[in-house]
Amino acid sequence: MATSLGFSPEDARAIADYNRAVFDRFVRSIRNLPRKEATRKRGIGHESLFDTLVHILNVQEVWLVYIVHGHNSDKELGELFHDPRRHPTTWKGFDEYSKRVWTGVDATLRNLTPRLLGRRVSVFWMPGRYTVRDALLQTTMEEAHHLGEIIGALWQDDKKPPEMTWIDTRRLAAGRRRRA
Repeated sequence: MATSLGFSPEDARAIADYNRAVFDRFVRSIRNLPRKEATRKRGIGHESLFDTLVHILNVQEVWLVYIVHGHNSDKELGELFHDPRRHPTTWKGFDEYSKRVWTGVDATLRNLTPRLLGRRVSVFWMPGRYTVRDALLQTTMEEAHHLGEIIGALWQDDKKPPEMTWIDTRRLAAGRRRRA
């Protein structure tokens, strides 16, 4: 059932599932590159392909694990921002951090209700107040922008980026769920 915001918990979970599936495709693609290529400074927003993937995880964690649950003070987020596990330099560290982030995001998504989507949240570095729905859309749009940077960098190297169409991604995920 859609909320007065025109966005149901099921819609939110569908978008989050899509974001995760596309992110995982990009992780697999970049993981298959030589380490030097994955970590080379390219002049994109977070320099390397690897670091851009880490940044996407940082955004997912801060918004969907911390801010939406009211953990948004300078002190709480300052401690989080300085956690060295949020800045992995190896694929092993990336995998550990990724697992932590997606576990937290999944917990948030499981508990979504129309009321929770409309609940107001705020964060110390941005003026105004937002909703949990806004936080989900923020992470979605930011991931899309950063994946666009990665796509451009891959094309510059004559490498085809992973497929990321909504319909194909959702269709393949539904097929996996039916087989499971």
